[in-house]
Amino acid sequence: MLRVQLPDTPGSLGFVATAMGTVDADISAVEIVEKGPGYAIDDFILTLPPSTLPDTLVSTCDMLDGVKVLWLSRYPENWGIESDIATLNRMAEDPAHGAEILTEATPVVFHCQWAALFSPDRSVLTSTALAPEFTPEAVDRLNPLDATHSTDLDEGWMAGWGDTVVAVAPLSGGRSLVLGRQGGPEFLASELNRLQHLAALAN
Repeated sequence: MLRVQLPDTPGSLGFVATAMGTVDADISAVEIVEKGPGYAIDDFILTLPPSTLPDTLVSTCDMLDGVKVLWLSRYPENWGIESDIATLNRMAEDPAHGAEILTEATPVVFHCQWAALFSPDRSVLTSTALAPEFTPEAVDRLNPLDATHSTDLDEGWMAGWGDTVVAVAPLSGGRSLVLGRQGGPEFLASELNRLQHLAALAN
């Protein structure tokens, strides 16, 4: 997955996609993550052939005027993009398990590695496959659990874990949802707003 900042002008997206094609990148999905004054931030889900190094892809994009690569990371095979609306529809179909459905969906929706749902007593109710086995000390590093925010955790925040960026959102009943990205990028304000909105609707 490649996160790119590009000019918010007609044709910019096509220009970037064409450049990616010159290094044989196969784009399977594109999502607009955020828009600001004169710029947009897009996530590209793509496949590279063995002959193309990730550094080559980054260099190709960075050479374009007004384009900056913000993040490149491996993305789980067969993961695509699930919209907020699709997640909300799944939650509405089974409202009694809305929080669990949201926890399961957030790694795909927010392009992160893991998610965990915490109870009011700060124990883990459910988590995705790649989530840490939280120690009480590690949970303390996530504070506050009752307010939507993002936190950078330095390498070693828990044994065996490197730099991690987490986003936290409170849910009903004193529960909390935590999302994690190994190595970044930071959660944008627009992503935190989306997360807060979804969390508010989870039962």
